[in-house]
Amino acid sequence: MVKVALLSAVALAAIAVIVTVIGWRLPVRHRAEREAVYPIARDSLFALLTDVERFAGWRSGMKRVERRPAVEGRARWLEAGGDGEILFELVEAVPGKRLVIRIADPRLPFGGTWTYELADAELPAAGHATRLRITEDGEVYNPVFRFISRFLLGHGRTIERFLADLRTVAGR
Repeated sequence: MVKVALLSAVALAAIAVIVTVIGWRLPVRHRAEREAVYPIARDSLFALLTDVERFAGWRSGMKRVERRPAVEGRARWLEAGGDGEILFELVEAVPGKRLVIRIADPRLPFGGTWTYELADAELPAAGHATRLRITEDGEVYNPVFRFISRFLLGHGRTIERFLADLRTVAGR
């Protein structure tokens, strides 16, 4: 019994070392891009993307959103959900065209920006629509989290969930 416990402990320690070493070898920065088309005008879709007070009503896992004081003219808000509490700030907003949001909490084990690009599109059944491309330029500082993000979760997972949630309010 003691031998099995010892072997199990050694195996777990070996796995932890392997995961950490692989994580150290992975780049801190990554890029993930996804896009979707919605049967809604660009200005209307942009309004949904910037109405942070309503996020908890349509984003899965989002418990609450709290506005925070702006810093150097940049709007800030705290999102509380399945990933904990994350402070965001608005870096750039070009209505109906482009939006850049950055994680604004340097204490987190990850950071980066999301760039939203909106363009006219057509859907056969709906006519005019909007193509939304989201680009995540992320950074994962902890090597274990880098391993998990790259091999277990996938860098694009959060974007895919966001795009699917957006369908609930922007239509199919």
